[in-house]
Amino acid sequence: MKWRVLHEPDRETAEWAAWRPELPGCTSAGKTEQEAMENIREAIELYPEPAPLELAPSSIAREVTL
Repeated sequence: MKWRVLHEPDRETAEWAAWRPELPGCTSAGKTEQEAMENIREAIELYPEPAPLELAPSSIAREVTL
């Protein structure tokens, strides 16, 4: 599976930051670009699955487009 990952050098630490925009809080870093990419792969694998919603039978689920 392919994932979109953003990464950039940190000017203050000279390390690399990496994050997956579609997964809030899924970020990582590394001393090299390659290390940051390896670390973000692990972060994506460990990212928790959302808990299933337990809705009342009368609930109505809708999607909203902005």
